[in-house]
Amino acid sequence: MNNTTAPFALPMNLNIDQASPVWMNKGDNAWQLTAATLVGLQSVPGLIILYGGAVKKKWAVNSAFMALYAFACVLVCWAIWGYRMSFGNELVPFWGKANIALDQKFLLDPAFSGKFPSATMVYFQSVFAAITLILIAGAVLGRMNFYAWMIFVPLWLTFSYTFSAFSIWCPQGFFFKKGLIDYSGGYVIHLSSGVAGFTAAFWVGPRLTKDRERFPPNNILLMLMGAGLLWMGWTGFNGGDPYVVSTDASLAVLNTHICTATSLLTWICLDILFFKKASVIGAVQGMITGLVCITPAAGVVQGWAAIIMGICSGSIPWFTMMVVHKNSEILQKVDDTMAVFHTHAVAGTLGGILTGLFAEPRLSYLFYGSYGDYVGLFYGIQMGIVRKGLRQIGIQIQGILFVVMLNILSTSIICLVIRMFIPLRMSDADMEIGDEAAHGEEAYALWGEDDKI
Repeated sequence: MNNTTAPFALPMNLNIDQASPVWMNKGDNAWQLTAATLVGLQSVPGLIILYGGAVKKKWAVNSAFMALYAFACVLVCWAIWGYRMSFGNELVPFWGKANIALDQKFLLDPAFSGKFPSATMVYFQSVFAAITLILIAGAVLGRMNFYAWMIFVPLWLTFSYTFSAFSIWCPQGFFFKKGLIDYSGGYVIHLSSGVAGFTAAFWVGPRLTKDRERFPPNNILLMLMGAGLLWMGWTGFNGGDPYVVSTDASLAVLNTHICTATSLLTWICLDILFFKKASVIGAVQGMITGLVCITPAAGVVQGWAAIIMGICSGSIPWFTMMVVHKNSEILQKVDDTMAVFHTHAVAGTLGGILTGLFAEPRLSYLFYGSYGDYVGLFYGIQMGIVRKGLRQIGIQIQGILFVVMLNILSTSIICLVIRMFIPLRMSDADMEIGDEAAHGEEAYALWGEDDKI
């Protein structure tokens, strides 16, 4: 058959190289897709495994399933309306207009960075949105009604996450224009999930008293495997946010791992000093706080600053968790299963403030392309431009207050609305049983009924 008459033949005027247009950087596109997949692996299977191993055996399936559901639900909602609300046209200064991101005319055109197609950007940002919801789940494990969780996920994505993402990351956003530094989500993801998780835990209510008093991990080695995927996946988390294969991306990756290792070691040392034992669970907490703390600053601070941030993230959240929490009536009242308040809200706040102190003008220029507008306070003092340094730390604090208030308000409203139609918390009888009551399944069925803890 003549190829020109075949039903699948290319039009004569079609440039066969259009699938790789001249405006697209192949290296940038390849790295962005890789980075997105690394972030996705932090959730599936990373946090699925971490949650499944870190809870009591009777909650392993439910905890893992909450993470799996959130990942899938967010990706669909993100493509249909969430992405354009976060990175599209302005509706109000803090929020974008809802629109679909599924049409090929949109997906194959350049993203606002101009180096790769919008399809890549939609995918990259979708896994960031997904992990935020999964981190919130960590605060309500072991008692939240799964059907309430199914409703909570799309509502919170729509009426909380998109506000933060548009305001802070979108070039049209209010805090983006003001010059807030959030390199890779210390505000949008970690501070948001820490505050929202703690707020949701308040409205959902606590676990059974005996579960709060004794909640041993059912598989610490499995938990460590999930934690390892989380750590290594952060290479894409922070390394992908310059949206270009650059020296700044390399610096962000190195700073991420230096800060994380320092934080983990600091936490271990404090555990040994005060409790006389090195705790594996404590080491994982220190790892997470280090990852969170460096995230808003990853590519705009020098290596020595990353070490200082690691020392701070391994000690200050340790203090709030081990000392302040135990002596605070308010913190004791809220049952935050995986301590996301300390590991994400406290560590995210700490990272945002330290970014305002340590942001180095030249590195900020590499990331933002604007010299002299993103100056950490310490550099402002050193360079004789104190006003710019004070302005930066002021903007960082304003951003923290915005994210905190937004998530307390939006999460509370969402929980109260859901509670009008369906219980947020499982019944005490079902919580006694766990996975069998929630899903009719159990993680270690071969062990038998009598081995549940």
